[in-house]
Amino acid sequence: MSTPELVSVPVWVWASGASWSSSSATATAGGVSVTATATPVSAVWSFGDGTSITCDGPGTVYEPSYGAEASSPTCGHTYTKAGTFTLTATVSWKVTWAGAGESGQFNGMTTTSSAPVTVEQSNALVTS
Repeated sequence: MSTPELVSVPVWVWASGASWSSSSATATAGGVSVTATATPVSAVWSFGDGTSITCDGPGTVYEPSYGAEASSPTCGHTYTKAGTFTLTATVSWKVTWAGAGESGQFNGMTTTSSAPVTVEQSNALVTS
């Protein structure tokens, strides 16, 4: 179970370094080998409250030294109401292939992942 987010406190989103890197695979059949390489290009983050952003990179990893009220310089969002939302990340990939003296590119390749996000309202009592 994840820690709830708070209304009006910036949320930072990012893809981990391992998931935001190129990946290659080679297949061989009948003496012919073809290698395909997939490279992440961008991510669309949909926050479940009607807001989406496109990030042309993995995003910036949050560090406590930034402070709780700092907004992400690359990929983030601030919820304005409490509730349970579905956060969805859709990554677009550039996929190229080469083998047997030929090469090409697959267009429109994406992967998607989702997770629930609980956003709570925090109230403070101020006395003087």
